Amino acid sequence: MRRVPANQIVVPHRSNRRFYGHGIPKVDLERLAGKLIVVEGADGSGRSTQIAMLVEWLEGTGHATVQVGLKRSTLVSEELEKAQQGNILSRSTLSLFYATDFADQLENIILPALKSGFIVLADRYIYTLMARDMVRGMDEAWLKNLYGIALEPDAVFYLNVPPEELVQRSFAKNTALDYWESGMDLGMSRDMFDSFMKYQKTMQKTFRHLQASYAFTIVDGTRQAEIINAELRKKISAVLAGR
Repeated sequence: MRRVPANQIVVPHRSNRRFYGHGIPKVDLERLAGKLIVVEGADGSGRSTQIAMLVEWLEGTGHATVQVGLKRSTLVSEELEKAQQGNILSRSTLSLFYATDFADQLENIILPALKSGFIVLADRYIYTLMARDMVRGMDEAWLKNLYGIALEPDAVFYLNVPPEELVQRSFAKNTALDYWESGMDLGMSRDMFDSFMKYQKTMQKTFRHLQASYAFTIVDGTRQAEIINAELRKKISAVLAGR
């Protein structure tokens, strides 16, 4: 994490922060002066592109930024990656692996960055983790309690892209489909393409269900990247202005 140079802008103080549940002990929410912005969406929805464009815009206008995402914890990310390569993890083990990855980044990156006045851009957050687990049959109330440590973001944008377009983008980028993003562990279909379509449709349905609880903004991710980014910049500008 970089120090904030003297000529950079520190975002305004926010006094009404809260955790979704029990939170992390001894965290003074009043001192978290930065902003937490989350971009959600499936692989191929354009999250990474949008975050890169937002970083360029924010830093170009004098804001210090930090980026976080799934499997980026120094504590367990390498172990999680290795375990997934074997495609043998149980649903509970996979869930707790990701929860540990998130908790470590929250405590050691997100909260310190917010305390220092940074804008934290999260390439997915607890919503993807919860949706994945719910699709795999895990109890929603248990998951909400598990992720009660999570800080409520200042803004959450879900890039909505139909599975038909996601599969085309995945093939164009990787020439293959990912085992986990295709939900092959669920036994929906022996055919990976068919499983991908069924899994992504179920994930989108689950995200719409979570949206009712967490009130994140659904963004049409099928448009040109520049048009989407202009919409995100407009909404984030309002957040930074305290509106």
